[in-house]
Amino acid sequence: MSDILHNKAAKFISLGCKLNFAENSTVCDLMEKRGAHRAAPDEQADICIINTCTVTETANHKSRQAIHKVIKENPGAFIVVMGCYAQMQAHTLAEMEGVDLVVGMEHKGRVVDMLEERLQERNGLNACLHEAHTTARKDIKTFVPSCSRGNRTRYFIKIQDGCDYFCSYCAIPYSRGRSRNGSIESLVKQAEQAAAEGGKEIVITGVNIGDFGKSTDERLMDLLKALDRVDGIERFRISSIEPNLLTEEIIDFCASSRAFMPHFHIPLQSGSDGVLSLMRRKYDTALFQSRIDYIHAAMPDAFIGVDVITGTRGETPQLWEESLAFIRQLDVAQLHVFPYSERPGTAALSIPYRVDEKEKHRRCHALINLSEEKRKDFYQRFVGSVRTVLTEHAVSRAKGFTDNYIQVEMPDKDMNPLLRDNRLVKVHLDALNEKQDAVVGHIVET
Repeated sequence: MSDILHNKAAKFISLGCKLNFAENSTVCDLMEKRGAHRAAPDEQADICIINTCTVTETANHKSRQAIHKVIKENPGAFIVVMGCYAQMQAHTLAEMEGVDLVVGMEHKGRVVDMLEERLQERNGLNACLHEAHTTARKDIKTFVPSCSRGNRTRYFIKIQDGCDYFCSYCAIPYSRGRSRNGSIESLVKQAEQAAAEGGKEIVITGVNIGDFGKSTDERLMDLLKALDRVDGIERFRISSIEPNLLTEEIIDFCASSRAFMPHFHIPLQSGSDGVLSLMRRKYDTALFQSRIDYIHAAMPDAFIGVDVITGTRGETPQLWEESLAFIRQLDVAQLHVFPYSERPGTAALSIPYRVDEKEKHRRCHALINLSEEKRKDFYQRFVGSVRTVLTEHAVSRAKGFTDNYIQVEMPDKDMNPLLRDNRLVKVHLDALNEKQDAVVGHIVET
């Protein structure tokens, strides 16, 4: 094994989804095994890995900003750009001053090997500048496993990648390729390794995890059952699952399982059937409502987060009002709100009606305010109860999340320093904090 990475300081920047964070954490683990270390906040890095996002034009802009910032703050560092934006704009990024290597989706599993090869070339003064490694979407077929926690408490395990849905507004199938997944056997082994490292909670991630099994002829339900049997992991969370793929069987299993938490994240995108049709989504509002009702019947305490996009092409004032009315009456805990962004090559560009930026901003603001109302109401519902919290590192006080995803803060005096991180404790939820973005509680049992 080469010692080219020995004592090298590396920085890792993840933009966008939890999947990018999981992939970057795995790259960090591999580099640490070869002698590198994660750069301290005030340490200038020798190597910088930026895992980019392209879900919106804002995401593209943030990716470019992050790349420029890293180059400026770490002069002379070897800069690697990977991820969705790298797949879509590989040659543009490769020509950016300061970028050494651009890695598309099919090659990201080899990024550490490629990094070492390029560093050896640089040391030998034979470096080929501005190198990009990408393939066409149809050739993105490799599933690159990832199960890591990086510098966080909970682990993130990637069970699936890519998407076959081709919703009219979305560029992700073009950047990540077709749906593919790991095997149940390999994923269980990764979860067992996380448990052996002391992990207690794993978040299941993917682009379209409900589609799990296409490339291995297996079922998501069987994976969930196998993970639930992994000793040492006390909590599993399903990060996001399409409503048409969230079956009653899965909901019933989570309700009766040993370790799956009462927590779901479900993309709605619009509360208007007319807009859902234009989006080419695979469900209507009636199906979505039935999933929410079924979850609450099975798990009355469940936290349900919902993705919403507003300002899409075709979202007329009447359809927007329909969407808002439907979302307002939904019994959910939080909305994740996104303004629609034009993505080159997507079918939505053929829809004639466009929402201007000022109106798009107004609609986003209305949904964000509604989300805050729903989240505060959900938190308030559980004040006075006792819930189990997995503790996390904090500078001034202990913090963590309950089983049903309420963020909790605990005064320092309640916590032995040895219990600051990765401990399950019983906490009495006393009141919302001053900012009303978390609940203050005190520990009643460790």
